[in-house]
Parts: sequence; structure tokens; C-alpha cells
Amino acid sequence: MELSRFFEGLKVVELASVLAGPAVGMFFSELGAEVIKVENPVTGGDVTRRWKLPNEAVDAEISAYYCCVNYQKKVRFVNLKTTGGQAEVYQLIKEADIVISNYTTRDALKLGMSYETLAGHNPRLIYAHLTAFGEEVERPAFDVVLQAEAGYLFMSGEPGRDPSKMPVALIDLLAAHQLKEGILLALLRRQQTGQGAYVSTSLLESAIASLANQATNWLMAGFIPQPMGSQHPNIAPYGDIFLTRDRKALVIAAGTERQFQTLCRCLQLPELPNDDRFSTNAQRVKNREALNTFLSRSFLEYTREEALQILLAEEVPAGCIRNMKEVFEQPKAQAMVLEERGPGGERTKRVKTVAFQVRG
Repeated sequence: MELSRFFEGLKVVELASVLAGPAVGMFFSELGAEVIKVENPVTGGDVTRRWKLPNEAVDAEISAYYCCVNYQKKVRFVNLKTTGGQAEVYQLIKEADIVISNYTTRDALKLGMSYETLAGHNPRLIYAHLTAFGEEVERPAFDVVLQAEAGYLFMSGEPGRDPSKMPVALIDLLAAHQLKEGILLALLRRQQTGQGAYVSTSLLESAIASLANQATNWLMAGFIPQPMGSQHPNIAPYGDIFLTRDRKALVIAAGTERQFQTLCRCLQLPELPNDDRFSTNAQRVKNREALNTFLSRSFLEYTREEALQILLAEEVPAGCIRNMKEVFEQPKAQAMVLEERGPGGERTKRVKTVAFQVRG
């Protein structure tokens, strides 16, 4: 079966705005589900409709930001503070398989959109609820607040400079993945038992669950990760950036001893692995600055393309630091662009949220 038809026949009601909840809705719409997005007409709909770049048309109904996670959805403007509006959504819920909500617990109760209320209209319903800090905490937040609260902001950026947030709302996207996984488990369980379910996650829990090695560096070694730019606290050279003769940048990720030795050989520095300061990864992490002095001089002997070809031919992980234009010059990126016409007939584009294949 084609992925674009995988969830054909599934009906999703999206009572969510901004990024995380709508990203979950788009996952299902990309895979063929009917996704009905409910927006508030009183406030002008999803707030991201108005999050426009300076060069976007002021009078356009939607922004590029809104387009990024709202693809192939049927939009309905419904005032949930009215009896008629609530009745309209209840009718949708009776036929729905999944509802996605990012209301606070208090607002969901006030609007008649809580799990208990909607499950009363449809016991087979899977209610997917996303909050910022957990269901018991009535605290609103956007992604950057969670980047701060979950430790990402503290360890991001360059040493001695102000923290720097990630340039995408990554916590929202991580939470969207957590919620999708929970929904898929609930769908599997419903297939087995016929029962609906309440699925929930928070931005905070999703962010903490993704701290990975940075968390264990603290939990096991008592090390508080510090700002290091793109460098890695446990590996060197990894994330280190070098300029080439044509003033273009490459990033290196030599994660094994063999890769480091091969890197040195490629750069005509065969003696470096025998230097006590660089003979082991632990020593290289300790003496990163001295190591990078040697590597930086050698990279200046090559253009970026020359260096990249030499390194990749010897299977040394390295990459070009590309701007967005350069990213979408790559065939793989071009193949991930989805297009549709907006409400005014304008051509809109975004990238797929589904980046996997299923065969067999």
C-alpha cells in the first residue's frame, strides 16, 4: 500500500494550534487520514496564520509558518464558547477515531472538550492531549521556554556568550513524535480490544526524554554540560568546524580511533595519532584546542570540495555547512517537498513530516 493511503478511512479532529499538535495532525494527513482542523474564528484562527516574515504579503490568509504543519487538512472555524459550536464538534467526534488537543486541563473543561466529555460521545475515541508542563500544571509556554526549563538553552551557544536557542522549535517536534507513538499504540490496542484511550505527553517530559548523553553525563559523572557551540563534550574532533582555502566551512565527526587516524592521514598529518596529546579520544577531548590548531592549518591547503572528496573517499564523516538554499539543492531534499494550493489559490510548500518507507 502507498504510504499516502495508509490511514485512508481514519478520521482525526485537530483541536490544537501552533506547532506540536498540528504536526501530529499532519503526520496522519500525509498518510491518508481525513484531518479536520478546528480553529477559533473569534481570534482569527491558529495564531501561526499571522506569524509572517517581513517579505510575506500582509493580506495573505496564511503564513509560511502555518503552512509547515497544516497540509491536506479541512479547516472549520468554530466558536467553542457557543452551544452551537460545541454541538458541531460533538457531531464530528461521534465519527472520529482520534482527537488531538493542546488545551490546558482547565480550558478543556470550560469549553466542553475534555476527554471525559468527548469519550462520552464516542467510547472508541483516542484522545491525544499535549500540555506544556503536564496536565496538573496550568502554565502556558512556547518552545523556547521549554528549551530553557529542560536545560537545552543553558548548554547551547558559544562559551562565554549568551545562550542560543535552537533555530527550530525542536521541543515541539519531539513532543509531536512522543504523542504520535502513543496514538499508534492506542490504535493497536483498540484494534485488539475495541476500547478507546487517553494518551498524553508534555513538552517538558518530551524534552527531558531527549537529553540522552547530556543527561547521563550529569547523572553518572556529575558533569553539568557547558556551552560548546557545535563541539561534542565526549568526542574530539566531533562537531568541530574548519575553514578551507576558499573560505567555506566543513564540520568533522571522527567518532572512532580509525576515523581519527584516517583523517590525519588524509590531511598529511600522519604523526598526530602518535602524539601523546592526541593518541586517545580522552586525550583529544582534553587537548582539543591544540589539536584543532594542527587540523585548521591543514584544511587551509584544500578547497571545501577537494577536502570533502578526499575525506569521503576514505569514509571519514564530514559535511558541508549548508544554508537553506543549498539544502534544497540536494535531490533528497527536493523529493521531500509537498505542495498544495492555499485558501486563496496560492501555491504553498512545506517538507514532509514522514521520512520513512514501508515495503513488503
